[in-house]
Amino acid sequence: MSITVAKSAGFCFGVNRAVELVEQAARSGSRVMTLGPIIHNRHAVAHFAQMGVGVIETPMEAGEGDTVVIRSHGISRAVQQQLEERRVQIVDATCPFVKRIHNIVSNAEQEGRLPVIIGTAHHPEVEGIAGWCSDCRVFGSSDELEKWACSGEISADLPICMVCQTTSTESLWKSCVNFAKKQFTNLKIFDTICKATESRQNEAAQLSRACDAMVVVGDVTSSNTGRLAMICREHCERVVLVDNAAELDPAFFSGVTNVGVTAGASTPAWIIKEVNKTMSEITKVEAVQEENFAELLEQSIKTLNTGDKVVGIVTGIGNTEVQVDLGTKHAGYIPYDEVSADPAVKPEDILSVGQEIEVFVVRVNDQEGTVQLSKKKLDGMKVWDDMAVWCEEKATVDGTVTEENKGGLVANVKGIRVFIPASQSGIAKGGDMAGMVGQAVQLKITEVNRARRRVIGSIRAVSSESRKAAQEKVWAEIEVGAKYHGTVKSLTSYGAFVDIGGVDGMVHVSELSWNRIKTPAEVVKVGDEIDVYVISFDPEKHKISLGYKTNEMNPWNQFMTGYNVGDVVEAKIVKLMTFGAFAEIIPGVDGLIHISQIANKRIGKPEDVLAEGQTVQVKITDVDAENKRISLSIRALLEDAPAEEAEEETAETEAE
Repeated sequence: MSITVAKSAGFCFGVNRAVELVEQAARSGSRVMTLGPIIHNRHAVAHFAQMGVGVIETPMEAGEGDTVVIRSHGISRAVQQQLEERRVQIVDATCPFVKRIHNIVSNAEQEGRLPVIIGTAHHPEVEGIAGWCSDCRVFGSSDELEKWACSGEISADLPICMVCQTTSTESLWKSCVNFAKKQFTNLKIFDTICKATESRQNEAAQLSRACDAMVVVGDVTSSNTGRLAMICREHCERVVLVDNAAELDPAFFSGVTNVGVTAGASTPAWIIKEVNKTMSEITKVEAVQEENFAELLEQSIKTLNTGDKVVGIVTGIGNTEVQVDLGTKHAGYIPYDEVSADPAVKPEDILSVGQEIEVFVVRVNDQEGTVQLSKKKLDGMKVWDDMAVWCEEKATVDGTVTEENKGGLVANVKGIRVFIPASQSGIAKGGDMAGMVGQAVQLKITEVNRARRRVIGSIRAVSSESRKAAQEKVWAEIEVGAKYHGTVKSLTSYGAFVDIGGVDGMVHVSELSWNRIKTPAEVVKVGDEIDVYVISFDPEKHKISLGYKTNEMNPWNQFMTGYNVGDVVEAKIVKLMTFGAFAEIIPGVDGLIHISQIANKRIGKPEDVLAEGQTVQVKITDVDAENKRISLSIRALLEDAPAEEAEEETAETEAE
């Protein structure tokens, strides 16, 4: 038979920290007691009793000068005030993750939100959390939550803040969250399950699927141990929960070929080791996984030093810091300003709960059981190594311009300050370099001096490379008729120069519009993006002639597709002649109103009736497509009106 021990079995860092604090207090020489059992394990409590550490149930049992240790489950605000009034020496061993929940519910109440706690109502951790707000609701299942929410007394827009017991199961939490999201419209959700607990439960589920039998080690009063046993029973038929090795029954292992072992967060390592040893003796297994216990014991005494590089798991992202499980007795945290060198980056943008990260140890506080970490410092150390490589390989890197100074620009590249001389900024002499501040740019690292912490870069080197590559591509693919989307770079009296991707071509003024124009500025301006096509090109002289006006833009074509003989249109008088008047039908298309067609009576000259700029109704009487001539008539409309009126009168008479 093979025995597999879960890597996560035994003390979590919160429990380990609490145990360490009790042992330190016991060596102080004063009278020491814990407010309630320090952890849910009678063997650990008995061990501390032998060291002279007592257990009290209320603050009133402590006297002035006594040392009282607050257990890892935490206490309410009222109980803490009672302890302070007793003038005792308080050692707070509350799990940092539980402490975070206290802050969440307290802040939520100040915001006018009702705290909703998912957990076991009478569990000391939940009672402590509830004690940090004046009013809250506690639910042990999604059914209880649904019954309350659907009672008819609760509004869907009630401001709610939802948290959960750190040792809650993921399935329970998710079922409650899924219901709450559908039911409430003003909801804030904080996933406060301890990731060490979640990891332990996931490992127990995987191990129980793969084994014929499971042994769960821990105190029957421990909530998280009971949940482990419940999870194992969901995947394995043969599961036993034992308090210690003496409770193992040899008959349990009959016919079993592989067995898994896991343990609650409050189970001491020596008990797990004793259980494993007894199991190996029962089953006469020669090879026992002692390495797991070595790792477990090493983890419980592992120390951290300032300057260490360590790997941890992100367990929570709070309002001011990121919590990190380092797998030690210390509670790791990264202040927001130590997450990234870029102040615009939010922790949730680059970190997520459950993510494994490498961090730098800034400060260790053994008294409080905390360690301050920095991702920014470690990233900075790595970036200096990268800088040297980028400089050597002449690689292109991304950065953001942060300031302009006398000699050029300064850019932030992965948190490192990079100086860009004005000559390498890509801005023409006398140009507006200040306009670059805040812009994302690409640059090349040209010099790195790590000792002086000096880095020099060049934007111009990248733009030159890019432009050269773009030019080569254009000249390799260019052909007459090819279409490009370009940008107007400059205007002259005879045309507009357009950048079509690193190469400038010219659109002659005659190719800008079908209408007569005096200057290119009547059609385009610098900075406009326009579609052009190649009319001709000379690779040797590097000249390209472009066209802008197309057949679709041709006013005559637009007229021919949109108007017919007999149509009545509005036209603008643009020129008066002795023989008639020219009227604009659409921009670029004029028609002639002969003097005989201006009125239904004889007139001396067109200006007797019409004026330039006047808008009149005309009828299209003829179109000469070959010569592009259009005949218009006002008289035809005047003659048609009496006939139409006579027809209407006849129709009315017949109707009578």
